[in-house]
Amino acid sequence: MSEVKVTELGYIGLSVSNAAAWKEYAAEVVGMQVVDEGEKDRFYLRMDLWHHRIVAHVGTTDDLEYIGWRVGGPDDLDAMAQKLEQAGYAYKRGTEAEAKERHVLGLIKLMDPGGIPTEIFWGPRVDAGKPFHPGRPLYGRFVTLDEGIGHCILRQADDDAAYKFYRTLGLKGSIEYHLPLPNGMTAKPTFMHCNARQHSVAFGLGPMPKRINHLMIEYTDLDDLGIAHDLVRKRNIDVAIQLGKHSNDKALTFYHANPSGWLWELGWGAAKAPAQQEYYHGDIFGHGNEAAGYGMDIKLDGAS
Repeated sequence: MSEVKVTELGYIGLSVSNAAAWKEYAAEVVGMQVVDEGEKDRFYLRMDLWHHRIVAHVGTTDDLEYIGWRVGGPDDLDAMAQKLEQAGYAYKRGTEAEAKERHVLGLIKLMDPGGIPTEIFWGPRVDAGKPFHPGRPLYGRFVTLDEGIGHCILRQADDDAAYKFYRTLGLKGSIEYHLPLPNGMTAKPTFMHCNARQHSVAFGLGPMPKRINHLMIEYTDLDDLGIAHDLVRKRNIDVAIQLGKHSNDKALTFYHANPSGWLWELGWGAAKAPAQQEYYHGDIFGHGNEAAGYGMDIKLDGAS
């Protein structure tokens, strides 16, 4: 067996204080399918044929609760557990009840160096007999399949420790930007990938009030991104970073506030993971700053 590694960012769990606002936003703005199975403490957001990609737990923190990385099967999970143990990372085996709660066949649980509750799982529940029904009409679909849910930027106090941990999981990558910060320092964020998606996780933006800075979700059709942008503007939702094109993943995106007060980045047209690393001093166009206070008060416009 070749060295085990995670294959995708499979799911995330969120704590949300306003369930009604989240259901409306996820369905009517983003286009996800809301699945309510009568559990008072949670509902699910569907993006494809999986039972869910996001669990919204009704809570108080309005933050990331956990993040789930997939491996291929039970042997891979055992190999990953052994690899983590050899690298000095403490973990615990998920119980049968915990696996059932996550709608997977098995998992292990641990903390990443930044204190992010992390789960590594195999065998997600796929409801192949239930077609995905978007919350609003879509021209295309969400980019998921073997590229996972999308990407996220996470809070990390020690970038070197975070890099070592995610390399242990099998991700690859490095610093991809040098960006000026309002305090005069330079941010040097690291972006890491585990499949064809240009990156699945990133860190290195400095102190953050929440565990997560943003989640990026990608559409296959440009029109779906455009309509989402119009809906965000019509509903007067805060836009932190205006429409623009990244230098690293080449995606056309914008960043706006979700009902929990942190950012979702919606995008289209991302490039695939690079064979070799490059770094940039800004983006191709756009991505000007707008609403402040969401942890993205950085200059991405390379032409400015």
